[in-house]
Amino acid sequence: MKIRKVSPDSRNKVYGLFRKGFPGSNFELNILQKLHKNDRDLYEWACIHTNKDIAYIAFANAYNGRDVCGVHLIHFVVKPEFQGRGIGTELLHFALRQEELQDKAIYVLGDARFYTRFGFETCSSPSCPFGEKGKQFLSLHNIQKPHFTIGYEPEFKAG
Repeated sequence: MKIRKVSPDSRNKVYGLFRKGFPGSNFELNILQKLHKNDRDLYEWACIHTNKDIAYIAFANAYNGRDVCGVHLIHFVVKPEFQGRGIGTELLHFALRQEELQDKAIYVLGDARFYTRFGFETCSSPSCPFGEKGKQFLSLHNIQKPHFTIGYEPEFKAG
């Protein structure tokens, strides 16, 4: 198993992974393809096993108004037949050690039982514009004091 940065040449493998990881829905894939098409700043890595992408993680800029205030986890998927083997844990550990994410506030909407193992804490400021049942908004390296709602790239509104 190896982890690599995603390049324009390797995006089709990631898109194939999304089709397997989100069966019956193109919502997440459409957002990712729009972000790539619009050349947004993404920090993205894929985990490869036998020359196939089996896991993917991506972060995009998070905004306070027009100012970048950190990054947020936008996609995190492990191919279904590889889930439960620690691959997602290893990929997230890897990503959090990368220079691109060092000293940045990192935000995530997800299962607190999973993300707190990596140092994420429940976040009340900023708040997240998306609410999902059973998911909490968490942060790592967050120093935001005044309350605001975090902004996402416009591609998330269109879905």
